Amino acid sequence: MFFFGSHSWRGASGRRYRFKCVLTKQGLPPQGVGGIYVFVRRRFGFLMEPLYVGKAHELRSRLMGHEKWPRAFWYYGATERYVLGPIRDEVDRRRIEEDLIRGLKPRMNDMEIPQAKGAARAKRNAAASRAFDLSAILGKRPQQA
Repeated sequence: MFFFGSHSWRGASGRRYRFKCVLTKQGLPPQGVGGIYVFVRRRFGFLMEPLYVGKAHELRSRLMGHEKWPRAFWYYGATERYVLGPIRDEVDRRRIEEDLIRGLKPRMNDMEIPQAKGAARAKRNAAASRAFDLSAILGKRPQQA
């Protein structure tokens, strides 16, 4: 399946996570499998916009009756659900979910996730090192915040 196969998203840490597309009930993981899920809106065929990132102790039951899916589908135009699993440990699920929410900034995740003081500086430094810096070309030094 080329069009609805797997897709990877990058978290704020720079780590990539590979998700599998789930279109039907038969494609959902079996009972007792925990993991991460993403509601996605597909635009122009190949461009995908993540709308919501969540974690679940049991993906199958969570995705079958999720309270945000109707809003994602009707209001935001969600077309697909992607799952990453099995992830057995709750701490790992929480860490991956927070990393993806910080990196993707999905519009339906309306909760702010607290961040340690040093992590904010590391994120800013990582983003600055990845971004194209015009100050190096112009000979100006970037200002420190």
